[in-house]
Amino acid sequence: MAAPSQQPLLGAVDIGSSKVSAIICTTGEDGRLRVLGTGQRESRGVKRGYVTDMEATEFAVREAVELAERMSGVTIEEVWASFGADGLVSDVANVEVELGGHQVEQADINELLIAGKAAIDSGGQTVLHANPALFTIDRAQGVQQPIGLYASRLGVDIHVIAAEPAPLRNLDYVIRSAHLGVKAIVASPVAAAAACLTDEERELGVALVEIGAEVTNVSVHFGGMLVGLRSIPLGAKDITDDIACAFAVRRRDAERMKCFYGSAMTSPRDNHEMIEAPQMGSDEGAEPLRITRAQLMMVIRQRVEELTGQIEAALKGLGFTGPVGRQVVLTGGGAELKNIADYMQGVLGRAVRIGRPRTLTGLPDAHSGPAFATLVGLACLAGAGRGDIRDIALGQMTQRKPPQGMIGRLVAAMKGGY
Repeated sequence: MAAPSQQPLLGAVDIGSSKVSAIICTTGEDGRLRVLGTGQRESRGVKRGYVTDMEATEFAVREAVELAERMSGVTIEEVWASFGADGLVSDVANVEVELGGHQVEQADINELLIAGKAAIDSGGQTVLHANPALFTIDRAQGVQQPIGLYASRLGVDIHVIAAEPAPLRNLDYVIRSAHLGVKAIVASPVAAAAACLTDEERELGVALVEIGAEVTNVSVHFGGMLVGLRSIPLGAKDITDDIACAFAVRRRDAERMKCFYGSAMTSPRDNHEMIEAPQMGSDEGAEPLRITRAQLMMVIRQRVEELTGQIEAALKGLGFTGPVGRQVVLTGGGAELKNIADYMQGVLGRAVRIGRPRTLTGLPDAHSGPAFATLVGLACLAGAGRGDIRDIALGQMTQRKPPQGMIGRLVAAMKGGY
């Protein structure tokens, strides 16, 4: 096998509201992805998925990538990045083109996708993805692969995911300021689906609920494609903040209480189990706060009930009201809350499972949970190089050649140049 430095390198960065994570992969001779290195840093400059502090976010991106580079022993020049802020919108555009009876070629498919962008981009938003569903040829529907067939007219329903251009430009600028090229910007639900959902689930119908730190994205998949999307400006960090406010403890202690003692389901034993935590501003050696687990559960349940109610409303709004057998898959950091799948299964009245990213060779255990589904999905999409992932936004952004390697980026940073 060739040395890692001689193989094509794939880099991905997931910039979330609570953490920035990076991964470096390569494709082996068997065609499978192999993880070479990962890195993670706390995110300080992102709010509800939007970049709000350029300098802090750039520093976190730089550190996460350099950690992955140290682990892997290689450097990367460009990355795939995720965008999961509240404000992602989806729609379906039906377009047709005249072929004049010749064989369908890839250029005809490209023309369809460009027409789909033009049909949906009139509101000033930037198209991130144009994912074609089944094609139609001379009004014959259900064509999966039209290339090579003769037709007079070629049509397709294109599901388009779009976002406001300014937040995308901010994300692009931050990554380039960290002296990395941007290969593509991918909507977070698309990346998470690539990591967590099977082809059969996406064909039969499934809802993916990605509970991030401050944003929850609800996407519905049917017929092998994403057909609807809603964003909810609530997430796991809101539960942490509720705990911190209710008991006057620091956020890090509230997060520890949530992770170690929190649950979405109550138990009779909750009234007898005690939890201790230092109160905010208390003197060293002061008596810690003592509460029952039932008190903690009351705070957690209020926010979980609110979030579940909004998820249920989003599913209904997306038309996900079919057979009970259609399941919901929970992923994202919020899916790690104990018993949350059981709770939502009872409320939503349909099967609910936790969506963990597919196993990649060399993926550390610490990055194999639902909190890293988007990151792993980015790597999977980068490795697949899918033609239906069309980052139309990047063509309109300024392209700068990043300095070569970690040393080059460090020198450029010291000079203050981008």
